[in-house]
Amino acid sequence: MGVFLRGSLLIVILGIYTLSASAQYKGLGGWNIITINLPGNTQHRWGGYFEAQDRNYGITTQFYYYEVKAGVSYNFDNNSSALLGTGRYTTYGYDELDEGPQVTETRLWEQFNLTQYISRIKLDHRYRVEQRWLSTGYRNRFRYRLTATVPFNYPKMQKGAVFFSGFGEAFLTNKEPHFERSRFAGSLGYQFTKAFNLQAGIINQYNYAITNDNSKNYLILTATYNILRK
Repeated sequence: MGVFLRGSLLIVILGIYTLSASAQYKGLGGWNIITINLPGNTQHRWGGYFEAQDRNYGITTQFYYYEVKAGVSYNFDNNSSALLGTGRYTTYGYDELDEGPQVTETRLWEQFNLTQYISRIKLDHRYRVEQRWLSTGYRNRFRYRLTATVPFNYPKMQKGAVFFSGFGEAFLTNKEPHFERSRFAGSLGYQFTKAFNLQAGIINQYNYAITNDNSKNYLILTATYNILRK
């Protein structure tokens, strides 16, 4: 519970800080995610996942970013796991697509996940350490994300469940300024089958730099498919 309280306090502080961001990109953007998981458990400890994302400055227009990533996971028990992942990340100027990417990145990361339950509320703590090879140079980054998932019409997640999912995430570096970015999101979702759900909501991303900071809201659409083991 101590981990939960410390993580919650960090997320609340960053949320207040984000709301005071000095500059904001106008308009609502679009953020789309497709995730395929092979969950592990105590019987099948090895698992994995694949994910693809794209982002637009408009909801469906002015494309500027995409990422493709995958990882291999290992479950210590049903509530804790580790993951080794890698991915490719590409950023364009939304009005200069013909000129090619502005920044490309290859990333390797190590991750630890811890799950807790408070009644029907599921809490996921994600700790991640990243090694980032960008076209502009090498960087390290450290991330913490707290996610809460709450089904409304059932006591737990199952087929037919309508649910809320929200998260807050902090991005830190080992160089000044140590605080780099925060994200806060809230979505409503529906569990169509035991394996598949869709979510739609709003996410805010705040980027900080000594000379400039900015914040933008996106409509976020997430499709998640979990491969079921026999």
